[in-house]
Amino acid sequence: MRRFFAPAAPMLLVSTLAILPALPAAAQQPYPNRPIRMIVPFPPGGSVDPLARLTAEKMSERMTQRFIVDNRAGGNTIIGTDAVAKSKPDGYTVMVMSRTFVISSLLFPAPYDIHKDFTPIGTIARSEWLLLSHPSIPANNLRELIALAKARPGQLNFATNFGSALHLGGELLKSMGGFDMQIVNYKGGGPAFTDLIGGHVELSLQPIVSALPYVNRGRLKALAITGDTRFSALPNVPTFTESGMPGFLSNSWFGMVAPAGTEKPIVSTLSTEITRVLALPDFRDKLLSFGMEPFVSTPDQFATLIRQDSARFAEIIKTAKIKVER
Repeated sequence: MRRFFAPAAPMLLVSTLAILPALPAAAQQPYPNRPIRMIVPFPPGGSVDPLARLTAEKMSERMTQRFIVDNRAGGNTIIGTDAVAKSKPDGYTVMVMSRTFVISSLLFPAPYDIHKDFTPIGTIARSEWLLLSHPSIPANNLRELIALAKARPGQLNFATNFGSALHLGGELLKSMGGFDMQIVNYKGGGPAFTDLIGGHVELSLQPIVSALPYVNRGRLKALAITGDTRFSALPNVPTFTESGMPGFLSNSWFGMVAPAGTEKPIVSTLSTEITRVLALPDFRDKLLSFGMEPFVSTPDQFATLIRQDSARFAEIIKTAKIKVER
């Protein structure tokens, strides 16, 4: 008896064809459809880590997928930053960073190019800095400090941590003020601030949030503040512009980037969600408790800011002849 199996072939073909239309739909699931890793190139604590965790919490609520903070500290932020540069540009790895992103690439050998290997998404927050002095210093404002520094060339000490924006701020202060002082570098901002409070050094630039309690108790003097306007909690402290030094460093910023090649619709989605999060009253209130304020920008505006800062800090480093000691 002959057996014929040919009819089964069309049935198999029909079944296969029935599956095919479903494949593109499965491949084009809406973004995001799984958790997103948020790398922070700093250890827990500090200023960037709590900001990243707050941002991750709010974006997780809005986008229905978890943003998981991954602290990758080390190498002056280069280790964590390099991990992002080498990640797949699929929108599932982002980084929250500070201006150190720019400065580290100028001072230390980095295996990436901040302009070519990353896609800016948007800024999140900014904070102002205070020029502080120990109460023993006979100067109550920037003009008096400059006069004192010129009368005591090279005798005043400025505490900072090497390679930070605050370090370069000290160099810029010397240059724009036309005086000399000793830049005393510490391994971190904490030890530098402790020695300032103890009177072992006379001057420093510090974020408002860490300095405000000591200024209010009279343990430090605030001589000037960055930014366009005075700070509401310190109404008697003039800005650098008011003090005769326009063009001094602007506020410190914090933002989010992704690996280069991340598709524009994904970048747009993340940028839009950041903007919406920044408008939340509880998010804004929490930022204020960190000494920060919301700072909204488009991806293109953020890219421009990074380029401008890179050019300016490169000039400061060149003028001050800052080199990394190996």
